[in-house]
Amino acid sequence: MVVTAVPGSAGRIRRRRQRVEGWLYATPTALFVLGLFLVPLFLVLRMSASRWPLLSGDQGVNFPDNYTKAVENRFFTDSVVFTLKYTVLATVLLIGLGLGLALLVQESTRWKGLLRVSILIPSALGLASASLLFYVLYSPIAGPLAPLMQRLDITFLGSPNAALYSTVFLIVWRFTGFYMLLMLVGLQAIPGDVFEAARIDGASRWQTFRHITLPLLRPTLALTTVLCVTGSLLAFEQFYILTKGGPDNSTITVVQLVYNVAFQGRNDLGVAAALSVMILGALVLVNALQLRAFRRPDES
Repeated sequence: MVVTAVPGSAGRIRRRRQRVEGWLYATPTALFVLGLFLVPLFLVLRMSASRWPLLSGDQGVNFPDNYTKAVENRFFTDSVVFTLKYTVLATVLLIGLGLGLALLVQESTRWKGLLRVSILIPSALGLASASLLFYVLYSPIAGPLAPLMQRLDITFLGSPNAALYSTVFLIVWRFTGFYMLLMLVGLQAIPGDVFEAARIDGASRWQTFRHITLPLLRPTLALTTVLCVTGSLLAFEQFYILTKGGPDNSTITVVQLVYNVAFQGRNDLGVAAALSVMILGALVLVNALQLRAFRRPDES
């Protein structure tokens, strides 16, 4: 007896197999997101609404007292203002220098490859390692610049402004190559015919940059700005290693404040979790505003 296939059964089997394969491919990512984002997020939300000393564990609901204590912390306002100031400085310098260097190294010159490698080398160094390197460099006692600092009576970390600018210099040195690479990828994605047409029409370099390069770089600028702002708002290692929040608690970032509340002083994980939830909400809002600002007028 000959068995004939039911019309359409092969297509259904193929679609079913594709769905199963899709689930198999998506499962590792789903488990990764579940284990490293959703579960910790749920735990932080629970801790932020509970009385949770570091060594005692959950001691019952304490909402909204944790959030009230977080806002009333004596370093809360100063840490927010300092973090915003640092974010503006780091973002402007990194995006500006990254774009400028990308425009420089995209030109076909003899030294193009050497320039690209030289600028990218600091990006291979970890942030903690770079911070330790600059900590030694800035040392007024054992650093290589110590004799010059003593002669000129200057210090890189001894005053609030000096500590801020010295840390920003470290971040610019460490991350400029990374942002240059992102900008360079965006520039190389722009069709060369567009620039050729602009030259034929007599457009100057500034006109080409303003009316062609910048508009076509909008997606790259949106990506780099979101990355830079998010990283700056979450700054911790560089200030913890270089300044420990000093001098006079003038360089405490919001993330360092979370660390101090959780593991120093009161050891209150509930208040620290409330601060973390507030930071997360602020990040979501800031990123949404940035993406909206970079959206093209014709996009819904």
